[in-house]
Amino acid sequence: MLNIIWICFFLAAFCTALVKLVVFGDQQVFALLMEALFSQSKAAFEISLGLTGVLALWLGVMRIGERSGFILLLTQCLTPLFSRLMPDVPKGHPALGAIVMNISANMLGLDNAATPLGIKAMKELQTLNPNPDTASNAQILFLVINTSGVTLFPVTILTYRAQLGAANPTDVFIPILIATYMSTLAGLLAVAAVQKINLLDKVIMAYLAGFTMAVGGLLGYFTHLPQQEMLAQSALMSNVILFSLVITFICGAVYKKVNAYDAFIEGAKEGFQT
Repeated sequence: MLNIIWICFFLAAFCTALVKLVVFGDQQVFALLMEALFSQSKAAFEISLGLTGVLALWLGVMRIGERSGFILLLTQCLTPLFSRLMPDVPKGHPALGAIVMNISANMLGLDNAATPLGIKAMKELQTLNPNPDTASNAQILFLVINTSGVTLFPVTILTYRAQLGAANPTDVFIPILIATYMSTLAGLLAVAAVQKINLLDKVIMAYLAGFTMAVGGLLGYFTHLPQQEMLAQSALMSNVILFSLVITFICGAVYKKVNAYDAFIEGAKEGFQT
């Protein structure tokens, strides 16, 4: 399928340029087409290079978390939930740790951290996939949750809006929180219906109720904050929480006498292989 799509890109571009040349007499169209081809190739390389650096950083941090035992601890906290949502994933599997970290980064609105963790999670889930050419139930559910993921602190969006001169950069905070919460719930319901996941299970209901209360509490708190205060506090909380997690991993490694640097380098190497 990807082969067909890739070929169609070039054929569509050629046919469109040919029509513009023959019908509209645009003699510059092929020059512009080639210019775009080279410029976008350069842009693709720069994006890939930048993503490789981010991948190396966060996969290195993940490896420290694994060696220090904190990833396992985080995973165990959510194992009762994921064992019901993803019964095909064994307890304690590395995929669960990557999934937890990815969801956490998405909730904090930290896209640069979420992307490599999501790739790591999907790669780990693929090792459990009996049909490598077809997405497994666990991969489908993770993709839905990741795509529609609840964003508690949409720092990136608020920052972009402020930089581009929005009159009220934070006025989308509440709509984003509600929209992403509802989209995640809708996605979960849809996947559960297809995969026959029992969402009325007491454990799942308890997690959903707790999460709903957390979202409601956050809504109540930020609703009463002034615009600038909301932007500042959401950014501060997101970055403090994530960096505190990194420090916790490192301190855990020191406590367990794990060589944090070697663990980081070992994990970072995966960023160049992913």
